[in-house]
Amino acid sequence: MKEVVIKSFEHLQEVVFKDCYDEKIGRYRNEFVYRGLSNKEFSLQTSFQRVCSHDLDLERSVIRSFIKYGYADLKDTHSIFQIMAVGQHYGLPTRLLDWTYSPLIAAHFATCDLEDFDKDAVIYCVDTSTVRNNLPEPLRDQLIKERANIFTSSMLDHAFPSLDSMSQYSKDPYLVFFEPASQTDRMANQYGLFSVASDVSANIQKLLPKDDKSFYKLIIPSIIKLEIRDKLDYINISERNILPGLDGICKWITRHYSNLND
Repeated sequence: MKEVVIKSFEHLQEVVFKDCYDEKIGRYRNEFVYRGLSNKEFSLQTSFQRVCSHDLDLERSVIRSFIKYGYADLKDTHSIFQIMAVGQHYGLPTRLLDWTYSPLIAAHFATCDLEDFDKDAVIYCVDTSTVRNNLPEPLRDQLIKERANIFTSSMLDHAFPSLDSMSQYSKDPYLVFFEPASQTDRMANQYGLFSVASDVSANIQKLLPKDDKSFYKLIIPSIIKLEIRDKLDYINISERNILPGLDGICKWITRHYSNLND
């Protein structure tokens, strides 16, 4: 996979905004989404794969327990994909992976973990139009008809009555991106979306595009993490906005007053 080593905050912006001008509409747009991780050695593994690697058949039990014990907050939510998206934001282990439309929000997640501040970080960059074009034909045609690259929760519910039914379109695993309804402020503020694999055990990286222009990594060396971190704070991209609530404020205060120069 292609790797681009970032040299500064300005270089990061130069790389992510390169070639994003669309002459057809006269606007600066692209079809990429981003995922930032604090350690470049971290893989694209779902939280469910990490927590339940001993028994991946536990997925139904995890979701059933979340719906049962979270009923007061979920009673008006009937979409299984929306329920999983809400759970993911609160730490529920799911087969979803978080992504964002914003490369700078991805940079926040790559530089906010104090325990990994001495490690090189990574931002994964994926062209969703290429992912769409590689989908099973009925799903690809649905998105083309909607003039979209990303599903909504309701579109997925219509296509898949259950998680198990995702395999009806292809015997080989595949990946779809979807944007849930902004049910929480965190969803909206993170400019977020999710990927979901048709097979809970799938290696996500193998399901993404193979060409370097559609899927590549940005490496943020630990030596420039502090520069990028401070400049993100300076333009108001921090836990205070991305994680609204007292827990986000406390995380920001902890990081803001920590000694990160050692």
